[in-house]
Amino acid sequence: MFGRRKKNKTPEESAAGLAEETVTGATAEEESDEGQGRVNLPPAPRPDGPWDSSEVTNPGEGRVDLGGLFVPGVEGMELRVEVAGDAIVAATVVLQDSAVQLQAFAAPRNEGIWGEVREEIAAGITQQGGVIDEVEGPLGWELRAQVPVQLPDGTNGVQVVRFVGVDGPRWFLRGVISGQGAVQPQAAGVLEHIFRDTVIVRGEGPMAPRDPIVLKLPDDAQMVPDGVQQEQVEQSRFGGGVERLERGPEITEIR
Repeated sequence: MFGRRKKNKTPEESAAGLAEETVTGATAEEESDEGQGRVNLPPAPRPDGPWDSSEVTNPGEGRVDLGGLFVPGVEGMELRVEVAGDAIVAATVVLQDSAVQLQAFAAPRNEGIWGEVREEIAAGITQQGGVIDEVEGPLGWELRAQVPVQLPDGTNGVQVVRFVGVDGPRWFLRGVISGQGAVQPQAAGVLEHIFRDTVIVRGEGPMAPRDPIVLKLPDDAQMVPDGVQQEQVEQSRFGGGVERLERGPEITEIR
């Protein structure tokens, strides 16, 4: 099952927002050897994925075709799409009480950007009063964040979120894991498999670094009436805040 949500920004604004993000601090040469020299390094090998479209013979086998992403299908999952203006820019897989948002971006040919993106996310959440812990998890380096949020009763609370990312050839895939898979990372095995087995279709056309890779709805999807409202956190910009989203009309895949 698919769901669709609207963002209050156009694709141009979203792309401009990503381009405006900057990194401050020491250069790679100035950084110490204790886990610091990660900015602007070449993409690391990906023996277990995520995959570039050139690395997979049949990306549509067992995956949902969203154009720029082929997302693995698992039993019982719900798939929602994120809309900026008229463009679909992200997909969220909901599985029981956990979720992972997937969003792909263009990246430089010979440089990975996940190191600097982590710094930007960490700075943004820290400025909101949140807490960040950088750890090496099952998907590589990730951020485990406690993000301040307002609860439905108006009181302040904390949302636990995991930010994961992988650099590929001319693309970067970011994942945001929320729900039980963030609170108890050992329970996120299926979501981590979905992230790792996703196929990215960058295309050969020119794209500025950090431009979102636009997605599309499956050809056999159709709209169904609105579902109930559901609150979910999302990092809409690399270094920006976490915003609350509302569930929109669902789109059910017809197989």
